[in-house]
Amino acid sequence: MTAPSSDLPPLAQRLEKIAPSQTLAMAAVAQRLKAEGIDVVSLAAGEPDFATPAHIQEALIAAMRAGKNGYTPTNGIPQLIDAIIGKFKADNGLAYGRDQVIVGAGAKNILYTLFQALVDPGDEVVICAPYWVSYKPQIQLNEGRVVSINTREADGFVLNPSILEKTLGKKTKAIVLNSPSNPTGAGYTKADLEAVADIALRHNLWIISDEIYEKIVFDGFEHISIASLAPEVAARTIVVNGMSKSYAMTGWRLGYAAGDARVVKAMSKAHSQNVSNAPSIVQWAGVAALTGDQGCVKEMVAAFQQRKDYVVKRLNAMEGVECVSPKGAFYAFPRVARHFEKKYGDTVIKGSVDLATYLLEEARVSLVPGAAFGVDECIRMSFACGMDQLKEGLDRIETALARLVPTEHYENFQVHQEQKRF
Repeated sequence: MTAPSSDLPPLAQRLEKIAPSQTLAMAAVAQRLKAEGIDVVSLAAGEPDFATPAHIQEALIAAMRAGKNGYTPTNGIPQLIDAIIGKFKADNGLAYGRDQVIVGAGAKNILYTLFQALVDPGDEVVICAPYWVSYKPQIQLNEGRVVSINTREADGFVLNPSILEKTLGKKTKAIVLNSPSNPTGAGYTKADLEAVADIALRHNLWIISDEIYEKIVFDGFEHISIASLAPEVAARTIVVNGMSKSYAMTGWRLGYAAGDARVVKAMSKAHSQNVSNAPSIVQWAGVAALTGDQGCVKEMVAAFQQRKDYVVKRLNAMEGVECVSPKGAFYAFPRVARHFEKKYGDTVIKGSVDLATYLLEEARVSLVPGAAFGVDECIRMSFACGMDQLKEGLDRIETALARLVPTEHYENFQVHQEQKRF
């Protein structure tokens, strides 16, 4: 017999101010509606629609059949550690030892463990808005203080170094970079990275470089790891990466990081008390992913390029929608604020959450509100799905937006929006 919840001890307070991941929440709503037989076009999830390449699947099956199902070293099997070291050398010109690499159950797990290793209560960590939804709660759960710096659409959503320097305080300990970025697709050039690195060196900051989308780049953009700029930059940079995006392995949960051996040792200590190790057979699949034929990645990126071009063109052709072309990743982050202070029936669209709700309920298209990423004026659309799904979703969005009617306050509201435009 279950006791009434009011008779039980209270839950921990640390989670009361933390919201569930809105990207996963919106994707879950779309999946639930589909299961109920409702025709929903899901453009919310950052999940490639491609099958995991066959040679990676076969490596997992072979490992399982070979009995490689037990615990592994906390940091990862030596074969995967060596494959990661080889990848960094070949792709980024970086040299790491085995004691500088750690494997985890996805890049999200790696990032959380990294914040555990670096952040003491009250330490400040700088993130750039729009930011990936999990940076802020992960820092907060580790008792750090989030310092969010707004980037500008006019700057391609790349951090302005002068604003960064003015924001730093005595308690600032680290800065998080994400290039290419989720949700904007922003990409940092060598000059952009050098400006950030110079500030980090002068102010003695850790650099956390989230490079999960490094292979998914468009229009000739070249991804550069900030750690590759100079040995003194590499010494204070922890590079985070994983298999989910480039190899269509989202559910497999395999990520990794490389950096200072002391940081990796601290992360390993934390891992030993929570995940123990990434799944053993998935680690063997990771070896195949990194050391096998990379043609599969190029094929997926070519498809993403085609989808990106189509999505950006369609969005910019819609009235009241503006979209910067992403340099990488597989998201569009269009500005949709010109549809705020419009209404359907008696319901007024006040922000991105209202608009995402309207598009889900009326157009049956699932998107993620920009508020989840720290910028309410925008909305995130994933183009990790197929072209047919994108075309249908964009058709529905365009039709639904055209049905919205301005309220009597619309013009004044829009004047205010332009004055505070990010």
